[in-house]
Amino acid sequence: MKNNILNSLLIALLLLALGSCKKDGFGNYPGGVPYDYIAIFDVRNIYKGQDVQLTKETLAGATSLYAVVTSDHDGGNLPEGLLVVQDNRRNNWLRGICVNIGADAAKYHPGDSVKIKIEGATITRKDGILQITGVAAANDVVKTSSGNDVTVTKIDAGIITANPDIYESIFVMITKAGFTPVPQTGTVMKDGEYVNDGFATIRLVTDPDADFANDPIPGLAVYKGITFNAVDAVGKLTAQIRPRIKSDLISMGNISLAQPLIITGLQRDPQGGDGNYEYVQLMATGDDIDFSVTPYCIVFTNNAGAATPLGAPANGWATGGQRTIKWNITSGVAKKGQFFYFGGTAKMINGSGSTPYTGDNWYGKQFITTKGYFNTGDGGLVIPSAFGSATSTPSGPFANSGNPCGVAIFKSTSITKESIPADVVFVNTKGTGGSLYQAATDKTAALGYRITTNDWYDAVNPDNLEAQPFIRMTTGVLGINTKCVPYYTADLGYFDMLGGVYNVTLGRWTKARSETKYIDLEKTSTWSEIETGEDVTRLEE
Repeated sequence: MKNNILNSLLIALLLLALGSCKKDGFGNYPGGVPYDYIAIFDVRNIYKGQDVQLTKETLAGATSLYAVVTSDHDGGNLPEGLLVVQDNRRNNWLRGICVNIGADAAKYHPGDSVKIKIEGATITRKDGILQITGVAAANDVVKTSSGNDVTVTKIDAGIITANPDIYESIFVMITKAGFTPVPQTGTVMKDGEYVNDGFATIRLVTDPDADFANDPIPGLAVYKGITFNAVDAVGKLTAQIRPRIKSDLISMGNISLAQPLIITGLQRDPQGGDGNYEYVQLMATGDDIDFSVTPYCIVFTNNAGAATPLGAPANGWATGGQRTIKWNITSGVAKKGQFFYFGGTAKMINGSGSTPYTGDNWYGKQFITTKGYFNTGDGGLVIPSAFGSATSTPSGPFANSGNPCGVAIFKSTSITKESIPADVVFVNTKGTGGSLYQAATDKTAALGYRITTNDWYDAVNPDNLEAQPFIRMTTGVLGINTKCVPYYTADLGYFDMLGGVYNVTLGRWTKARSETKYIDLEKTSTWSEIETGEDVTRLEE
């Protein structure tokens, strides 16, 4: 009997508590008081294609935004009346939104922290831009501080164009961007329309009255700005970037991305023995290259085993020993747009017993001597005098251990520690083995393998235009210039498809090469498999 009474009391208390949830609480928090501020992420998710009035119910009990201003109307290049703010209050996800407050938007500047009452306002999409309307600047917007840090999202244009809603109203930065098509000499900013950063083409809007509208178009630049959306003829969102002020445009000077010879693929570990079967696939991008007239060389860095000499490479690509090995390319022709190969004289697609290469575009060098030792290369002008030295392991020039390795091509046969590659690709910069970089000290210069500015690497920091000429420029942990082809388990026979799009007219990559695409070759695989298809490198005019 006592148990029945106790159970009845418990049920009554539970029903009372449930009843009080709707009367005094909000949602699933009985008796709780909702937080006044809502994340921009949640506000944006309220809009589902139709205007919505923002009430306490639609705002989950909140009334206001608390965010940082990113807009700057001093440059005359932002849509009038829009105050642009961003926050990361929801799971550290950065989101932005426009608040239409009319002429008062120009009174606020980047770094201002503001409280904005949005209860009673409306969220709508106007002229393609998601925005909150019905906010009275005098009563609903309060600046609480100024001079706060403003987060700028360094991103590539491909991510923005693929996700226009996510990145709308965010303060972003794209780097190594150039106008396309190539503008004529004397063209100014207001006459340009689209830029490409190697990942995608995106509209860069400059209003005729912007304070930088009549500035010359830079050849290559860093562009900061706020992303906005427009709606195309079929109702699809299309992203654009609007620089805010003159300092949002940072010219990268005379940096050129033009590369007359590019690396397009790697066979770095064929099935079976590697000794005379590894190769590099290349392509000329401009005129045909007659190597008897314009000699090149190709240099591999291995870093396997003890990686003698130890430590960061004192002479970079010219270090020699077990670290680097060089071969000169002094004959043959690389024809524009056709694949050209440098590799072992065996000329097989996937090691011993596989399909042989029967074309004319192969420059072969013996990777193994008659005694079964690693080839000593073609020599150099540094100590040790032989560019690459014999080891007891008959193998190709790429490391199979997971240690970092890579390949660079140079428009010369004379290489020193100061030489800059025409193109370079690294494999697994995260691996162990010999050090790749040593920072400068008061008494010593920085040591490492030099890179070039291409689709993967930046010899000049796009953020501050300071030099960063080496791979993996940091100590202890990964830092900058770390992009690489991943290392796969040995002996798989994969061919790395570094497929990208190189624009001959622009002299730069308009689609960056892939890091992770490969073909799982068989012994019976044909050469057309690595020379055709959507994943191979191609040129465009």
